[in-house]
Amino acid sequence: MRRFRRGTLIYALLAVAWVLIAVWQTAEHFRVQEAARAQLMYRAKDISTTLGIVLRTQHRFGVIYKDRVESALTDLVKPEELIGIALLNTAGDVVASAGASPEFQARAVAGPVEHWGIHSVTLVNLVDLGPANVGTNAAQNAEAINPPIVMPREEFFKSATNRSAGTNWFYRPFGPPPPPTGASTNTAAGVKPPPPGSGRPRFGRPPWMTEKEYKAVLTKAGVHGFVMVMSTQSLVAASVQDLWLRAIIMLLATLSAVGSGLAWRNINKSSELQLRLVRASELTSHLKEMNLAAAGLAHETRNPLNIIRGLAQMISKQADAPGQIREQSRAIVDETDKVTAQLNEFINYSRPREVRRTPLPLHEAINEVVHTLSYDIDEKKVRVDIQGEPLIIEADEQLLRQALFNLLINGIQALDTGGQIQIVAGKLNNEGFLEIRDNGPGVPPEHRKEVFKPYFTTQQKGTGLGLAVVQQIMLAHGWEIECLPNETRGAIFRITHLKLAAKH
Repeated sequence: MRRFRRGTLIYALLAVAWVLIAVWQTAEHFRVQEAARAQLMYRAKDISTTLGIVLRTQHRFGVIYKDRVESALTDLVKPEELIGIALLNTAGDVVASAGASPEFQARAVAGPVEHWGIHSVTLVNLVDLGPANVGTNAAQNAEAINPPIVMPREEFFKSATNRSAGTNWFYRPFGPPPPPTGASTNTAAGVKPPPPGSGRPRFGRPPWMTEKEYKAVLTKAGVHGFVMVMSTQSLVAASVQDLWLRAIIMLLATLSAVGSGLAWRNINKSSELQLRLVRASELTSHLKEMNLAAAGLAHETRNPLNIIRGLAQMISKQADAPGQIREQSRAIVDETDKVTAQLNEFINYSRPREVRRTPLPLHEAINEVVHTLSYDIDEKKVRVDIQGEPLIIEADEQLLRQALFNLLINGIQALDTGGQIQIVAGKLNNEGFLEIRDNGPGVPPEHRKEVFKPYFTTQQKGTGLGLAVVQQIMLAHGWEIECLPNETRGAIFRITHLKLAAKH
């Protein structure tokens, strides 16, 4: 329970750490987006400043040529940065433009406005030229806030010519017009000329226009504001690049969290497995001790059984003993032999298998075992055929003979009178194999793996340990044995992976 709580706490901490990293990376992504947006706005302000300088330096008497303004605007337009720009009058109509024409109308706009789209942002700004043109008195300051007028060059020349007076103001841009008779220079036509030596005139009413004419032109062609359409390509590129970076960081964080979780789980499982191994080792040691004790008990039990068997044989051979007593004594001998055989099988099964490999001719070992079982073979009239090529394998001679003995006696007991056993040896993939075939009743499919387990038998006289001992010997040598069906009738016990001895 404590280990489960500890694991839950570790997983919870990893999840919280992953969530914190996700929140941090999301906040950082928004911060980068805001920084890129601020950078775009700073660039827009730089363009606004440049536009204001153009408007301040390119006017004559508060009037700017339209072709000159549009040329300057065209120089500012860059597809990857500034898509389009337009100067607006007080009604929001376009006075001059360059690039893509903005669709936004700036009517009733009291300050800068931003309209963000997918690929562009539309910025509406008011032109503020006051700080750069403030005069030394209130009258000059009042004129300084008037916006410049943008008109075609032809209209400028036409308006600058005073037809009634015959005076061409265009060729006298810095001097006051000649006053009419009886009028002072300060009150001619209600216009105050620029002071002498003041350089380029400030924004204000041109001296050849009346107040009414100036207001009419100002409403139509006066620059009240401008619209810029900035490309968000740099913003999108910075956002996408940062998004990839954050995604990689989150991927690494996810892999780290998952890897840490898996590592913790593996460590936890390893500790559990180590604990189980320790317990299994203790249990194995206990079972070995019990096995040795059982083997010792079985060995010591054989001595009294031999005494009982001997006494029963003596009683069965006494001539003056009643027939019933002699018959019961022979029954005691038979049962004693069965118990002794089972004890011998148990002792043999519980004995540790220490393999001492030596080069061994396989056919010689088979012939010796067949000769040993000649009485049982003759009794049932079983025909034994030894086939295949002679092989020399590396094996423990005593253990191999015991395995062959158990397999052959198992086959002989399963056969009826006149049965047949085939022993076939051969090579396969540089390894040897051995098959013991019989034409007996065979082994049912559901029992073909069970026959190698201890105390499993299908015969009435069997102990159930013979094939279990064979399995032990196979495992000790690194061989494999399996039970297969024989063609038509019977069973096949196939031994594979026999190591061939090197030829000298």
